Amino acid sequence: MVKLRLKRYGRKQQNTYRIIAIDAQSRREGRALQEVGFYNLRKDQTQLDISAITQFIKKGAQPTETVYSIFQKAGIFEQIKANP
Repeated sequence: MVKLRLKRYGRKQQNTYRIIAIDAQSRREGRALQEVGFYNLRKDQTQLDISAITQFIKKGAQPTETVYSIFQKAGIFEQIKANP
């Protein structure tokens, strides 16, 4: 099963995250199938590859709770419903 989850980068107290597609049984810093976005918690910046995300979700990938909330803020699920 493929999961869409956060992969932590950055120094101490300066976290940044990459949103990646990865096998569910891999560890957090494991080898990713594909990087589909970027999230900076401190500056509240988000950069998403919407086409890659929609492809993974249509194939059955499950986002984690945090990634799901990021996608909701960006309106990803409305775009998936609009383009069947």
